[in-house]
Amino acid sequence: MQTVYGIFQSKNDDLTKEEKYLLYSVQKAIDLYVLQLRLFVDVKNLAFEHLEIKKKNFLATAEEKNPNSKFINNELIRAIENSDEINSYLNKKKLDNWKEDKEYVRVIWDLIQKSEAYKNYISINNSSLKEDKEFVSVVFKEIIAPNEKLIDYYESINLGWVDDLPIVNTSILKSIKQFKTGKIFSLKGLDVKEDDQEFLIDLFRKTILHHHEFTDEIDAKTPNWDTDRIAEIDLILIKMALTEFLYFPSIPTKVTINEYIEIAKDYSTAKSSYFINGVLDKLLKDFNKTERLQKIGRGLL
Repeated sequence: MQTVYGIFQSKNDDLTKEEKYLLYSVQKAIDLYVLQLRLFVDVKNLAFEHLEIKKKNFLATAEEKNPNSKFINNELIRAIENSDEINSYLNKKKLDNWKEDKEYVRVIWDLIQKSEAYKNYISINNSSLKEDKEFVSVVFKEIIAPNEKLIDYYESINLGWVDDLPIVNTSILKSIKQFKTGKIFSLKGLDVKEDDQEFLIDLFRKTILHHHEFTDEIDAKTPNWDTDRIAEIDLILIKMALTEFLYFPSIPTKVTINEYIEIAKDYSTAKSSYFINGVLDKLLKDFNKTERLQKIGRGLL
């Protein structure tokens, strides 16, 4: 949607260039996933540095000389730190953000120390993977994911990352939940598969190539609306949905409508979802009458 919007705004006709940028943007979302995960390790390392400094203090208390190292030894964080795949990815992409911008690591560590979750976690000496995972999940959901400073920082690096954060954060929580003792923290499954890339480019290209035709279709179903009065995002979402209706036979029309209504709720006006639903419903009825739909399989209409 954003790439289609960008090409319409710039009036650029270089589809190949935009397609490359589209795939690049998808790949960058994996960078964000790895950075978010690695943050746990750098926070743990900072916590370790602080403990070591306190140990060497001439007036150190008994507690400071024998500090609680439960957080330092968190099994899940250790697994992230020791993951060859993650370390290789960080080196390959030169993602050394938490060394260059260590103040964000300090912000997160300060918030963790002050949290009830941390106090409860270190209050019990014994540890298990289940407890370690639960603690990391809580810290991620309550401290890291919603942190405004961190969100602003990501946006300053890559504007698209703000939109990627929800799905990236959901993926991280899923990875935490699925991790088991003795397993390697892997990045498998994150790469965009070849058929997904083909779908992505196909949807983008066909939406652009047919958008004039779709403008006429929309005009016919919105006689009381001047096209200029319709939110541009709404027009783009309708055109993308029509592309799926007519050129993607394996996607059920109900799925298409539901997905674009949900996108409209996040990116367009308060009433956009109702407008988009109404226009798509009218066009879908026409397509069915004229047998323009070529859906394959049961339950796809």
